[in-house]
Amino acid sequence: MKKKVDDIMDNKIVNNIKSLGIDMINKAGSGHPGIVLSAASIIYTLYAKHMNVNIDDPLWENRDRFVLSAGHGSALLYATLYMAGFLSLDDLKQFRHIDSKTPGHPEYGVTNGVDMSTGPLGQGIASAVGMAIAGKKLNKTYKSLKEQSLFDYNVYVLCGDGDLMEGISYEATSLAGSLKLNNLIVLYDSNDISLDGKTKGVFDDNIIDRFKALNWNTILVKDNTVSNIDKAIKKAKKSDRPTLIQIKTILGDGSINENTNKVHGSPLDKDDIAKLKLKLKINPEEFYVDLSMKEHFSKQISERSLKKYNLFKQLSKDLNYNKEEHKIDLSDLNFDSNLKESLRVTNGKIMKEIEKQLPNFIGGSADLASSTKTIINNNINFGVREHAMGAILNGLALSNFYAFGSTFLVFSDYLKPSMRLSCLMNLPVTYIFTHDSINIGQDGPTHQPIEQLISLRSIPNMFVFRPADAKEIVGSWEYIINNKKPSCLVLSRNEVSLNKLTNAKSVMYGGYIVRKENNLYATIISTGSEVELSIKIADYLYENYKLDIRVVSMPSRELFLSQSKEYQESIIPKGYRNIVIEAGSKYGWEGFVYSDKYLITLDRFGCSGTSDEVLNEMDFSYDKILQKIIKLLK
Repeated sequence: MKKKVDDIMDNKIVNNIKSLGIDMINKAGSGHPGIVLSAASIIYTLYAKHMNVNIDDPLWENRDRFVLSAGHGSALLYATLYMAGFLSLDDLKQFRHIDSKTPGHPEYGVTNGVDMSTGPLGQGIASAVGMAIAGKKLNKTYKSLKEQSLFDYNVYVLCGDGDLMEGISYEATSLAGSLKLNNLIVLYDSNDISLDGKTKGVFDDNIIDRFKALNWNTILVKDNTVSNIDKAIKKAKKSDRPTLIQIKTILGDGSINENTNKVHGSPLDKDDIAKLKLKLKINPEEFYVDLSMKEHFSKQISERSLKKYNLFKQLSKDLNYNKEEHKIDLSDLNFDSNLKESLRVTNGKIMKEIEKQLPNFIGGSADLASSTKTIINNNINFGVREHAMGAILNGLALSNFYAFGSTFLVFSDYLKPSMRLSCLMNLPVTYIFTHDSINIGQDGPTHQPIEQLISLRSIPNMFVFRPADAKEIVGSWEYIINNKKPSCLVLSRNEVSLNKLTNAKSVMYGGYIVRKENNLYATIISTGSEVELSIKIADYLYENYKLDIRVVSMPSRELFLSQSKEYQESIIPKGYRNIVIEAGSKYGWEGFVYSDKYLITLDRFGCSGTSDEVLNEMDFSYDKILQKIIKLLK
């Protein structure tokens, strides 16, 4: 009898969630009703029966994580969060409006209960792998004397067909299977419909077999009921591997246009809504809420979660756990004045020092650690998976880690969607890119970066550092870690000398003088290994032509442009000719010079040959740049 009563209450709450989601979309005039109607039973079951969260402490470190990888289903998530107590009814009424807590797609830091920003399909499920890796790391690190772990949270994902079509999801789930991340459970809303129509003939994968091949536990739920979903999740939690639960659903279930793409991304009309609410036995009043059902739902969550929350607080005291912000100080690092080595090698040594000071420093490489020199003790081998690596780093950063990943600069394009989300969420993720110039030579144009630097600099909130030597690498890291900014560290493969005039502390200003002059004639602005080249050219011009040239190192253009106008003009005075030397695209440098002829950059693809041959062919050798500057200054 009790089970029957519980089933009735479950269905009433599910229907109320559906009704609220539809009303939100209708009031906003846009949204995705299909997933609201197909997946309400899935999200309700998860929150009511399994999720451990605390409304009063939404960022509780041992909470279960939920990632709505199908981010277009935000109305469904917000309606659920309202019923759970995270949001108000007014928040739902402001769906998709400016400054609301209910934006069009879920945004981390905007809405309590939202664990990451989602929308670009595949990103959510891939970042959830990072959250699961973080959970395993924390579980192993923080254990009591009785071997009871402080951290034992699960990561749940709701995804759809679109998420699993995107290649990034395959990369990430492949790694998750290899790592046996049994704290990861993916709920797959499987309805065979995408925005353009049926998936047949476009996406005919046998998903169960595919995930079995990836070393996942798999469960098929043919009948989309709370009871069946609950049983599947309980079973998944006992597995020694990550679990995919494929739940067969009907897109837009109950709508006039159910099971068609018409109900995917457009609001229902008034007649459809009226008929739907009648079927659901819901009061037709807009934004109607059965407060007794809301109370019942939130009570289920709080009663279960509170026990786990209180245990966490007690264990935290026993283990002296706290999540204080860590700072690093690398000022004690000393370098031999005769140091001359590849900046990637120097960086690898510096990272080992950072790890000593920063216990939550973690990351790895996309199968290039031997080339990027980024191996630390807390290392992750991502395999050849740049796309997934970026998203996994976001998941780690969302779990209170300082995360880094490395590959060649030319392959940064593979990570761009994840990097954009790092910046959107303002996460402390560092992307380390080596082999930063055409001077890598014989690998040819496929591996020689040209447009990548400007592409990275164009991302809002991203800080790109291209240090000139070991001291500037130190300064870059101190800024990156101590300011918790999404950043790129771009490093040379070629050997670079330590410069007497560089300064780690000056990196925080983005640009500063590395060759001073007595009687200013012109200024050369450069980055990375081109700084050494610029100083050499400036010295030659003074010795042979008595032209006194200032050289400015600009390890971070973003930081420099954020300084006061007074500081900028003290470094690059007005009224003098400026020359920019950088082994990359000219775009973005135009504001530093009077005309493009003063931009000594690279704006065509490279070629295969030795380093010297390529530099000469591309008019970027020392001799050719020197002659070009002499002509400019005569």
